[in-house]
Amino acid sequence: MSKATAIAHPNLAFLKYWGKRDSTLNIPINNSISMNLDAVQTVTTVEFNAAFANDEVVVLEQGGGGRARFDQRVSKHLDRLRSRAGSSLRARVITRNSFPAGTGFASSASGFAALTMAGSAALGLDLSERELSILSRMGSGSASRSIPDGIVEWLAGDSSDTSYARQLVPPDYWQLIDVAVLVSAEEKKVSSSEGHELAMNSPFWPVRLEALPGKYVRMSQAIHDRDFITFGRELESEAMMMHTIMMTSAHMDGDAWRSGIYYWTGDTLALVQAVQEWRAAGLQVYFTLDAGPTVHLICLETDREAVVSAVNMLAEQSGRAHWSLTVNRPGLGARLTDAHLEAR
Repeated sequence: MSKATAIAHPNLAFLKYWGKRDSTLNIPINNSISMNLDAVQTVTTVEFNAAFANDEVVVLEQGGGGRARFDQRVSKHLDRLRSRAGSSLRARVITRNSFPAGTGFASSASGFAALTMAGSAALGLDLSERELSILSRMGSGSASRSIPDGIVEWLAGDSSDTSYARQLVPPDYWQLIDVAVLVSAEEKKVSSSEGHELAMNSPFWPVRLEALPGKYVRMSQAIHDRDFITFGRELESEAMMMHTIMMTSAHMDGDAWRSGIYYWTGDTLALVQAVQEWRAAGLQVYFTLDAGPTVHLICLETDREAVVSAVNMLAEQSGRAHWSLTVNRPGLGARLTDAHLEAR
């Protein structure tokens, strides 16, 4: 077929991907673990046609900036797919997120997973899950994790062929809940790609590097054992470790020196502090954050209503009516759909 549409979900990293072994191939320094978020998604339609003189990218309901760079990344990724298929046809890409980009949801993960799935199908490529994960990684590292279903591990590998994601457990294995609290829809000023390049500027980088293998083993085992307390503690300490690296990655921004990257807002901190008090009062909930201000509150299904109620009460009492909540469960991986998008 020359036209195909795919759905993919952003993934939330439990054990983080921050820092690259190879920036060109997006090979990470460490293994990572994530969960596909079932309530948010990217839908992408790709059509190849001899009548198209150039690649065209249509972003529906686009928020934020960075369009020129995004278009270039899409076209470069299409070149990878064309090379694989032996095609020179140009493409029209129409894509839509159900969530704002650049806010701490992994929009590039779902975006490039959907682009890879739809683009390869439109070119008639018959690729395995592993091949799709590898190709998606070339567009955006974390996109490799949005290809398989459920809770996923990304094996860092030491080459392009050995760096790919695979399912750790299926979506229905464990009733984990992510109450994602979008505290700001403003697009972050420092992209994840830039942050990866600055990670090793932190003086704490060697400490993190030494800790990661043990964290990977403990978190993987906790997931398999459905051991929520061990999992939650590893999850929250990992989020703090990664953001410590970010906040101490000193760098030059033009002529200005910056001491680090600060994705948190005052609202982020309010939620982080609240989680400590809720847990002290007996509510089993832990937080994590990716590269953005959005706070992801992780609990079990049995505590979902209590966590949502606690967040809503905090928002009301502190005058934060702008907070937006999304409740996610472990979701499916990237897949094709017959419902094509149309440009408006």
